[in-house]
Amino acid sequence: MHAKILSEAEKLEGLMVDSLSRLCKIQAVSPHNGGTGEEAKIKELEKIIHELGLDSKAKIKIEYVDDDKAPAGKRPSLFLEYPGKKSRRLCILTHIDIVPEGDRNSWTLDPFNPEVRGSRLYGRGVSDNGMCLVASLFALKALLNAGAEPEYTINLAFVCDEEMGSHYGLEPLLERNLYRADDLVIAPDSGNDAGDFIEIAEKADWKLRFTVLGKQVHAALPHTGLNACRVANMLAYEVDEALHAAFKEEDKTFDPPFSTFEPTRRFANVPNTNTVPGREVFEFDCRVLPSVSLDEAFNVVKKVCDDVENRTGAKIELVVNRNDAAPPTSPDSDIAKLLIKSVREVLGIEPKTGGIGGGTFAALFRRKGIPAVVWSQECEGVAHQPDEFTEIKYIVNNAKVFALMMAGE
Repeated sequence: MHAKILSEAEKLEGLMVDSLSRLCKIQAVSPHNGGTGEEAKIKELEKIIHELGLDSKAKIKIEYVDDDKAPAGKRPSLFLEYPGKKSRRLCILTHIDIVPEGDRNSWTLDPFNPEVRGSRLYGRGVSDNGMCLVASLFALKALLNAGAEPEYTINLAFVCDEEMGSHYGLEPLLERNLYRADDLVIAPDSGNDAGDFIEIAEKADWKLRFTVLGKQVHAALPHTGLNACRVANMLAYEVDEALHAAFKEEDKTFDPPFSTFEPTRRFANVPNTNTVPGREVFEFDCRVLPSVSLDEAFNVVKKVCDDVENRTGAKIELVVNRNDAAPPTSPDSDIAKLLIKSVREVLGIEPKTGGIGGGTFAALFRRKGIPAVVWSQECEGVAHQPDEFTEIKYIVNNAKVFALMMAGE
């Protein structure tokens, strides 16, 4: 039966590419990031589900979360549940939202008109997270086309707002008791080209926003003001140095094996060159090993802020967004063993387990006491980039792995 299932998945390759292209033509960007949300993409997904005939037996439900910035005042996530031999559920979660295209001049194609070039499909969202979204859907189709019955009840979730923190998606949805302690959960939102890595642990996700307040003046008279840009430069450098000096621990479970403290975002200050800015805002993205105390890390940052304030006379405001590291999923858990077996059969490799910097759905489940894993075969380093692409064979391989997990044999 496994050979039949894999063969059926291969036959669906063209439909997978067509469906992914259809979905990626829709700009499902968060209304908090300049877009209009996921409503149109959810409707297109419903059409695809109907065309595949999956809604004849599956239960389809849309869960909404209120969001005043969304055109309809709410954000949708779609759930498809298909009955299996067992009531225990295999849950595959992908996200339907995407990031903006960025600088269009850096693209060699229209990011929202996907193109096949050779063995690849190009377009915004085809890799993150479109290919696994489509693969999860067509895995079920391949299984049914092969005449097999799912071993587990299949729960496919297509969730909004992952790119902006899941505040209008999975985070509030988990509070509605949509998931159970015995669910087998996989979130295919990270991976590598080999498909040989299964993520079972994540670092703490720690975001820092610094606002430096000085005094704005004409650039010809800088001595009459206080240059917030200069103070911010000093502050960013010293915070960077202090954190790296204080926390040098390594844990080989993770890649990279150390905590990362990265200055990433700088907000616009003044619109012209000849003005000394009186306000400067910047952010750090930090992925911190579970062994590191975030309270201690905060104290290091606060000390630097106090020192810079005392030396410069500027006022520094600090806002912290803290997500402590979730408990890891055991490599001996049912979901990890099921995934390892399926990857081994489809790709002919022995996958390894380990940890990453964080930011996936899995951590939210682990904090609820539900073991979850993250895996996919995906092109490394293309997500959020111009000319984002996926290898078409990876879509098919992911569908094969998910289908064998559904078969559960």
